[in-house]
Amino acid sequence: MTRWLQSGRRRDICFLLAAMDEARGQELKSALESHYDERIEPKAFYGSLSALVKAGFVEKDVQGLHDVYRLSQAGEDRVRGHGSWVRECLEEGAE
Repeated sequence: MTRWLQSGRRRDICFLLAAMDEARGQELKSALESHYDERIEPKAFYGSLSALVKAGFVEKDVQGLHDVYRLSQAGEDRVRGHGSWVRECLEEGAE
């Protein structure tokens, strides 16, 4: 398992991007804050996002004044693989 999967925040950012296709950083941060029901420090959030870009799991483009993020193919593969593992665990637990 690569290090990015060990961070719940990074994993959740990738799952959000899988659902949203692409998003600005503030949209992602707001969605996470709504899910967690608490404020996330911008420095910590953007550090996680930058680490995902640096690792090649997320791509960043500039559109006007905003940075827009989307999953790379590697990120998509990891999200799908992790999602399959979670489903398997839940199905085994339901038996």
